[in-house]
Amino acid sequence: MLNEETKRKLRLLNLASIIDIIEQQDSDVQTVALPFDQRFQRIVDFVFQEKYDDKVQRLIKSAHLRFANADMHDIYYSPKRRINRDVMNELATCMYIRENKNIILQGYTSSGKTYLGCALGKEACRQHYRTRYIRLPDLLDDVKEKATEVYGREKLLKKFSSYDVLIIDEWLMAELKKDDVAFLFELSERRFDRVSTIFCTLYKREEWIPRLGKGTFAESIYERYAAHDAIIIDTGEMNMREVFKNGTLRETR
Repeated sequence: MLNEETKRKLRLLNLASIIDIIEQQDSDVQTVALPFDQRFQRIVDFVFQEKYDDKVQRLIKSAHLRFANADMHDIYYSPKRRINRDVMNELATCMYIRENKNIILQGYTSSGKTYLGCALGKEACRQHYRTRYIRLPDLLDDVKEKATEVYGREKLLKKFSSYDVLIIDEWLMAELKKDDVAFLFELSERRFDRVSTIFCTLYKREEWIPRLGKGTFAESIYERYAAHDAIIIDTGEMNMREVFKNGTLRETR
């Protein structure tokens, strides 16, 4: 049993969880009978798991995922849906992040693009990658808001270029102004070949350049994000809101 002075020192070291697990062990006759090294191993396993879980929850919270309950294990697969289970399982390993590859989730409205993006984002958090979800309109609103501040634009570029995984939803839905495209170009330059970006969009990549207004910036954004080993996931035409209407699975015909 730990004395109060030892408990105090553990709390100062931010290791109060060791106190909890030792007290649990002391109340279990079978555990108390174990050799010291086995008990110590269980203590380390318990503290490691707790610290790991805490970090993951912090990363998930700071990611601001649109669907906080999205999960790779809950993805709906059906012959009617153009989602390959093997491809998604491979993406769940997060190898694409280590290889600095981008993912394009393209498909019709309500085909589940945002959910898939959030599920990928949560899996990245579980593997301790700094992740952030944001809608493109919200990102560009932030740019306009910070434009009047000293170094405001630069701070935003630094912030959004630093994430290991950046999920941009509603990509290219709205008409973009020249300043918007210039910002997106600079962001693509800073993220290219360093980190991964996930796009949720209605538009196939061959439609990107016209949507970006053509020109040098548009072509450069396309080249950095979509033309270099980008992973394309076609989410198809199936309306997932209808499939899960009222929170229950409804197989459509």
